[in-house]
Amino acid sequence: MATNLTTITTAQGPGTTLLYNDWYPALRSELLQGTKLTTIMLMDIPLVLGRRADGRIFAMRDSCPHRGIPLSCGWFDGKGLTCKYHGWAFEPASGQCLEIPSLTSKDTLDPTRIYATAFPCEERDGYAWVYVPEPGSGRVRTDDASLPPVPEAPKFGPRFRSEHLTADLPCNVDHGIIGLMDPAHGPFVHQAWWWRQQASIHEKEKHFEPIEQGFRMASHTPSANSAPYKLLGVYGEPITTTIDFVLPNRRYETIRAGDKWFSSLTTVTPTVSNACRIDVYAAWNVFYRVPFVTAIARFFGKRFVEQDQVTMIQQAEGLKYNPTLMLIDDADRPAKWYFALKQARLEAAATGQPMRHPMTGPVTLRWRS
Repeated sequence: MATNLTTITTAQGPGTTLLYNDWYPALRSELLQGTKLTTIMLMDIPLVLGRRADGRIFAMRDSCPHRGIPLSCGWFDGKGLTCKYHGWAFEPASGQCLEIPSLTSKDTLDPTRIYATAFPCEERDGYAWVYVPEPGSGRVRTDDASLPPVPEAPKFGPRFRSEHLTADLPCNVDHGIIGLMDPAHGPFVHQAWWWRQQASIHEKEKHFEPIEQGFRMASHTPSANSAPYKLLGVYGEPITTTIDFVLPNRRYETIRAGDKWFSSLTTVTPTVSNACRIDVYAAWNVFYRVPFVTAIARFFGKRFVEQDQVTMIQQAEGLKYNPTLMLIDDADRPAKWYFALKQARLEAAATGQPMRHPMTGPVTLRWRS
């Protein structure tokens, strides 16, 4: 039987249009052990996930194509997933039907021509990444060469530590993403002695440039009012950071100080059309030999993500009335780029034409934070 993961699926605010034909992190892959099945919502789709006996993970729509009963109610032996209702058995990675017990020797139906809905599923950075195609586009194979690469946080050496953080957000993915890239909320939402305070607000100037499916905050010296960045000064090397946003939902950050580095991949994934989940994967070799560094990073990182989560929960109270909102320059320009990029991708998918990037070249933005 399946293990259910609790997610926020009762948000009060409006939903939004979702972007398909891409990879999304469904859940931590460490949860997929033995023959245990796990269910979760992803992109308004109920999924059942598990791990085959050969170690390969899989993701299927949690619905038998025969009568619709959730496949997670059935049995998984490491090779096949058997429906509880009539015993139809499926190979989980492909979705191919292996057996229909009710068929007799007189029946001509070939069970192997029937497929339950299975999604390409790969393990990366401790997540089960699922490729979600446009509804109605037919079966997509994991080995399809046209699929984009599975996202992965950059690493700059074989020896590093890593950590994962997650939080459910009661808002649609658009609000989650523009909150993720918002440069002005830090001194207010993340007030702390170890991060920033309102008194530390000062004017900033950052340079941005278009990249495929997104934009980049060009390599720069990080903010002087952020305590974690100051700690890297002990290495006596120039500190630089680069931040990329890439559709549909990814924020990459890379910090370098000589041969020392920190990188992260943060995603905001729609569970349903009006709720989402933020996942953070971080890897680093800074302070590699410092005792308890992972536990320390986990403590402060969890606190940081919880501050965002509380703010989004509070924001959801206002969003449930669908108010008119505004975006201002320059601090809100990245949010405007996101909406323009999303619209360009939707138009490209609808017309079959190449996606037109809304940014025509490098841009310098200024704000106070």
